[in-house]
Amino acid sequence: MNGTGSYLKKHTEALVKDVGIEVACSLTGKSKATLGRYYSDSPEHADRFMPVDSVAALEAKSAYPHVTGALAELGGGRLSYDESRRNSDDKGGVNSDVIALSHRFAMLMGEYQQSIQDGIITVNEAKRLLKETVALQTVLIEMKLHLEDETS
Repeated sequence: MNGTGSYLKKHTEALVKDVGIEVACSLTGKSKATLGRYYSDSPEHADRFMPVDSVAALEAKSAYPHVTGALAELGGGRLSYDESRRNSDDKGGVNSDVIALSHRFAMLMGEYQQSIQDGIITVNEAKRLLKETVALQTVLIEMKLHLEDETS
């Protein structure tokens, strides 16, 4: 099996283990044995990969889109994963955006306060601050779009 196949199989296994084998079976309609073949490194299963619809069903329930991330890396790309996963698809308009904005700003200030306590911002602390800054920026962009919708 080539390196790409092995890499995808490892990420497929991580995806199945992330959601749990029983849940994976019920979401995909596949048996434990079939799911196992999708990430087996045995030569007889080298050409077997999980179907895309099964990957999508599992990634909808997983903590991270393992296979999609692996495919992005293999293609030379990068996955920008939004962890917000809101309870509702309802956008709520500007009022909800203001609440989300204040929440994200509080999260950023909390990270900053924690990072600056010792007077030095480490690389990991800077990464966490960057993550919160990007999340704040996302909320601002959504708010801008809602305001544009309301004025047009």
